[in-house]
Amino acid sequence: MHMHTHTDMVKVISLSEQAYKELKEKKKQEESFSDVVIRLIEAEKKPSIMNFAGKWPGTHKEVMSIKKDLEKGRKKFKLREYKI
Repeated sequence: MHMHTHTDMVKVISLSEQAYKELKEKKKQEESFSDVVIRLIEAEKKPSIMNFAGKWPGTHKEVMSIKKDLEKGRKKFKLREYKI
């Protein structure tokens, strides 16, 4: 995590009381407010797999067909033995 240093250029911004309270709630003890803003922005840049949950428009029938194909493929898969 990038920790705010005093050598960074400082900008003064205004926040509403609600925005300040929300930011303060997100702030960890060892973080500066700059660190919180950077952490939250970075988290938004990295898509979570949960963003895709429930998004596939396929039918139940298609899901069952795919599941069946995967199970067939797993049965064909054989582990190879090797010696070290």
